[in-house]
Amino acid sequence: MLCPDIRALRYDLDAAERLAEAEGLAAAIGLAIVHSAILPVRQMQPNTLFGSGQVENIAVWCEQYEAELVIVDGALTPIQQRNLEDRLRRKVIDRTGLILEIFGERAATAEGRLQVELAHLDYQQSRLVRSWTHLERQRGGFGFLGGPGETQIEADRRMIRQRMARLRRELEQVRKTRTLHRERRGRAPWPVIALVGYTNAGKSTLFNRLTGAEVMAEDLLFATLDPTMRAISLPGVEKAILSDTVGFISDLPTQLVAAFRATLEEVTGADLICHVRDMANPSHAAQKKQVMDVLGDLGVVDPDTGESSIPILEVWNKCDLLAPEMLEEMRESADVQGAAILSAVTGAGVAALEDRIAALLTGTAREVSFVLPLSDGRRMAWLHAHGDVLAEEDAGEGDEGPLRRVTVRLNPKELGQFVTLGQ
Repeated sequence: MLCPDIRALRYDLDAAERLAEAEGLAAAIGLAIVHSAILPVRQMQPNTLFGSGQVENIAVWCEQYEAELVIVDGALTPIQQRNLEDRLRRKVIDRTGLILEIFGERAATAEGRLQVELAHLDYQQSRLVRSWTHLERQRGGFGFLGGPGETQIEADRRMIRQRMARLRRELEQVRKTRTLHRERRGRAPWPVIALVGYTNAGKSTLFNRLTGAEVMAEDLLFATLDPTMRAISLPGVEKAILSDTVGFISDLPTQLVAAFRATLEEVTGADLICHVRDMANPSHAAQKKQVMDVLGDLGVVDPDTGESSIPILEVWNKCDLLAPEMLEEMRESADVQGAAILSAVTGAGVAALEDRIAALLTGTAREVSFVLPLSDGRRMAWLHAHGDVLAEEDAGEGDEGPLRRVTVRLNPKELGQFVTLGQ
């Protein structure tokens, strides 16, 4: 595992933290790391990224540790990747290739597999010449005067472009379907809560704790790729929908950002976002910045002001891993910043989180009165099922018979749904 520390670039994490994260990515697909190193790069070499002396050292390490694969925690151009493989006589992949391998192994749904395949093809189309030198050959044209024809590599690239176009059409259909589902949920009386956060922050563990589900939750980066939704009940909220989403990570490959946009767009339809943070990680501040940057890309957070169009509740997770004095200090900060402290593993603080979520979801509710015909059982039952009915009294007679005045507390979303119900 090689972590290039390029002098000309600015990083959110220091080299040691980036190396540790890269090792976690490798462990996520069961790779055994025999040697890791941080390599300072004063000037990037266009042919190999590293200097000639560093490449020689890497070759020695490969022989010494009998490494079969070399992972570079950074972006390699196709020519750099090919030259390193030639000199090291080993398979070489960069950070993008590693993350794509993880996503390819973890994608469980048809949509997830489509997204991963599209990202793979986008990544590989510029690297065909690196992996398949035989593709340089030309195939003859038809007839005697067919000319040289198209090269095999051109044919393969054309096939890749055609496959990518078909995948994009299928994903666009998925996106439209998701949009319809979000609109349907928007008309439903249940608020939607989205769990977002850096990968391995504990979102799936918290999801399982709140819903009683058994979503894969392990101490691995990118344990969750496909969004999962479950209904939960909260104090004062009969039913809400909780959504578990894919984790964010620094330097997420652009191919994956584009491919997984349909999945990430689930966040934009939420009534409340719970930003789950791993406070036991020394890099939690840098991880928060990465998450906020992605939310900015999705149009949820204004990149200039930092204000969000959707309420965001910070959930400070893994408090069970903190020293008592650090935990006490963090509690004081949480009180000031309005964050919730908990441990999704032990369950400590989860009940308080449920109260906080319920208060945020019902905090905008206001008291309204409706006069309904006693015969309008449908709307009367709706108010009792979805609102907090405060009072009920006779309101005389109307054209449709006896009238009933109902005073109820509803939030703006519920009020809109009730008005639509009567149309």
